[in-house]
Amino acid sequence: MELDGAIRVDLTTVSNAEWYAHIGVIGEEAGYFEPLGPKHSVFFAEEGPVLLVTFETRTAIRARPGDQLPLGHAIAKGNLWSNLTIIADEESWYRDPAIYAYFDRLVDDAFFEDFDRVVFYGAGPGGYAAAAFSAVAPGATVISLQPQATLDPRVSGWDTRYEKMRRTSFTDRYGFAPDMLEGAGEGFVIYDPNEMLDAMHAALFTRDYVTRLPCPNIGGTIEAILAEMNILEPMLVLACEGRFTASAFWQLYRARRDVRHYLRNVLARLESKNRTVLGAILCRNVVRRLNAPRWVVRLNRLEAELMAKGITLPPERPAPIPDVAALDKDTTG
Repeated sequence: MELDGAIRVDLTTVSNAEWYAHIGVIGEEAGYFEPLGPKHSVFFAEEGPVLLVTFETRTAIRARPGDQLPLGHAIAKGNLWSNLTIIADEESWYRDPAIYAYFDRLVDDAFFEDFDRVVFYGAGPGGYAAAAFSAVAPGATVISLQPQATLDPRVSGWDTRYEKMRRTSFTDRYGFAPDMLEGAGEGFVIYDPNEMLDAMHAALFTRDYVTRLPCPNIGGTIEAILAEMNILEPMLVLACEGRFTASAFWQLYRARRDVRHYLRNVLARLESKNRTVLGAILCRNVVRRLNAPRWVVRLNRLEAELMAKGITLPPERPAPIPDVAALDKDTTG
């Protein structure tokens, strides 16, 4: 399995053990790769004075096309930055004493002080971990997608999605993620306020040093949709450059207007509220801007429903193109 030679192996066909061996070789060449207990490992590549710390699962990494390396490594390497990725074999919320000990060791070695800027990133369980472990690097920027604040049933017993984690302690070290963010330079929590349980967790992150970025209708797979919008990597690049702000995010997030997964979510929400006129206006907007035959069919159906009620759509404005954000506001009313 050569890395830079002529012989290359299709990593989608290799076993997990072979895949670990592959990234282990890369890690040893770039920095190091080592296990952290039986279910986690750490990949470190040293390239420059900016450090991107990511929390990723083996499944998510192996689902990435191409080299099947961590997202954090792909972004950092392309910009000559350093990368530290904690890899979980499964969704563990990174609650493992071996991980605590590893970060303790980094703190004792003043590891994070060697970098001009540190960014922590994760989604879901990784979003929880990014917030929780950011405590080791005061002043770091944290971007957390739909994180859980804790799975301690005394605090979030209303979240019944992760029953297998009920016996895992969230009350010892690095436990309650919102509190661990206290030393961060700035934290950003991105979530869909229409996803009730995610929104309840996000509410627990109400702190002066945390900016919550509610994204109605983005759904429960935020990382995947941001990647589909081609804005996930630009977000992390801006953060590593010290330029990520709420304003910068909203500017990037305008890309949602062309992402059909997101647009379908908006339409489904409008239809669930019987907002037929707004649904038809959305379909008309999509048909005008995108090559979307299925949306033509949906538009025809909605217009027929409205015509049967004696309702016609208002004239279409020639410019500017209606912003789907206006429809977002209507869905929350």
